[in-house]
Amino acid sequence: MPYHSIEDPAKLRRVLEAVLLLEQDLELPALLRHIIDEARSMTGARYGALGVLNDDRTALAEFLTIGFDEGVEDRIGARPTGQGVLGLLIVDPKPLRLADLGSHPDSFGFPPNHPPMTSFLGVSIKVRDEIYGNLYLTDKIGRSEFTRDDQALVEVLALSAGIAIENTRLHQRVATAAVFEDRARLARDLHDTVIQRLYAVGLSLQSIAGAAAAPELAERLERAVSDIDDTIRQVRSSIFELGSEESGVRASILSLVRELKPVVGFEILVSFDGPIDTTVSDETGEQLLATIREAVTNIARHAHASEANVTLSVTDGQCCLRVVDNGRGVDETGASEGGLGLANLRRRAENLDGRLSIESSPSGGTSLTWQVPIGQ
Repeated sequence: MPYHSIEDPAKLRRVLEAVLLLEQDLELPALLRHIIDEARSMTGARYGALGVLNDDRTALAEFLTIGFDEGVEDRIGARPTGQGVLGLLIVDPKPLRLADLGSHPDSFGFPPNHPPMTSFLGVSIKVRDEIYGNLYLTDKIGRSEFTRDDQALVEVLALSAGIAIENTRLHQRVATAAVFEDRARLARDLHDTVIQRLYAVGLSLQSIAGAAAAPELAERLERAVSDIDDTIRQVRSSIFELGSEESGVRASILSLVRELKPVVGFEILVSFDGPIDTTVSDETGEQLLATIREAVTNIARHAHASEANVTLSVTDGQCCLRVVDNGRGVDETGASEGGLGLANLRRRAENLDGRLSIESSPSGGTSLTWQVPIGQ
């Protein structure tokens, strides 16, 4: 272990203090800067940097620095990617200590506006069995080069840093798991309590509507029941979104609709009904997404609408998509010739043995229905 070569009790105490500081509950960006700062302080380095390797372990994906005066980094320009001496630790992750950085045969030189640097110390940071990145120190203050004790101190720090980085990652994963657990619990509560109560209220209103003597009252009650049904579908969609890990047809549709929100300029309501993810094939799902994108884009371009709903249901062997808006309506015959892409939507349905229909209300609004058999 590198600490075996540290004989000075004061230095051992200093490295112990630094290791304990790394055990603080820090976010990863703050932890990385803390590592650089501790290494500078322990060795008396003027400058410190930490390079995080890319996924292929072939270059630096991130490069954090401490010690530059304000504005210097901006004047230097692009961050290093692992050329020259910095790349040596990527190819051969062994500690590297140099008295004169510029005289090394692999020295790549400094870009314009970069401060001069002479002495250099670099060590790798390992997380489990993988190299996470490299810690670089330059310009030891008061001496011409870094010492063996400096190297041993930084090696201990790098070893502890790897453990701290892994702990931080584990904490983040645990926190994420806790969020998913809370979302799943909320989804269960919504399903077991809210939906059941809404369903019971709907049944009660239906029985009252059937016994109502006044036609107007019966009609109002039926509309209320219809609204409750719509609410149940929306709550079910919310339940799925809470419990989803962003995969499947439902998640893809929700992601697409979120993407299209800036296009139409308002929130698009989405609801699902039926076992969509387990019955809709990949091919049908691909065509569904393309249809929704084109239909919503048409609303943005031509409908002058302020509201839109996307409903996808799977019942009786059919996958049925409905896209409804409150815009100015459309003439289906003219729309195909007017560049609204309805011919493309119809062809997508017919290729899956399905059909497309368009309905416009005299008072405004358009309802597009795209329906195909399940399993296509």
